[in-house]
Amino acid sequence: MLLFSVLVAAVAPGLALLTYFYLKDRYDYEPLHMILRVFLMGILIVLPVMIIQRGMMLWLGDNPYLESILISGGVEEFVKWFVIYHIIYNHTEFDEPYDGILYSVAVSLGFATVENVLYAIAGNASVSAMFLRALLPVSGHAMFAVIMGYYMGKAKFIDDEKKKRWYLTLSLVLPFFWHALYDVIMNTMVNHWLWFIAPLMAGLWYGAVGKITRANNRSPFRFVKREEEVKL
Repeated sequence: MLLFSVLVAAVAPGLALLTYFYLKDRYDYEPLHMILRVFLMGILIVLPVMIIQRGMMLWLGDNPYLESILISGGVEEFVKWFVIYHIIYNHTEFDEPYDGILYSVAVSLGFATVENVLYAIAGNASVSAMFLRALLPVSGHAMFAVIMGYYMGKAKFIDDEKKKRWYLTLSLVLPFFWHALYDVIMNTMVNHWLWFIAPLMAGLWYGAVGKITRANNRSPFRFVKREEEVKL
């Protein structure tokens, strides 16, 4: 019974956050089957990511900074970015800037949910530990995804090729930077990590809310919906 409760606590944060971001789509809800497919992609990339990370650890050795910056933040964000760019970026359902955020979050939360379940099984974690992980790593994955998806959305709907490449670069580099910083704090600070991670997460959430609003405000469906409301 305890194991079941822990597993539920491991899965619930990812689904709750995915629901939150899905409902934040103000003008054109994405098909649920697409969201679930992308969430499943996030689940499926866990194994190849783990294999790559294991190989890099054997190659680079046991260094907490390299592990935080390259092995964890670098590999995970690159693989998620690769999936979004090559599978979702040119998809017909990616038809407004907010979709970049939503699909990036779906991939990241699929990944984070499996990561959470594996932690719960391997570490004999408690429900309280799962609550803390919901506030930190699971939420962190979502925040990095918001940044990735926001800039992918900007790149998708701009005609200037130079700016398009710049935004695509930011969609990879910025999530990598924040993920690496998060992992450096968690992996190298033993006693005072909370004093650094709490303001970091607060800042990421504050930035995410602004990005959600700005992405929705650039939706091509915004004026269509207003016209429909006026007619009613």
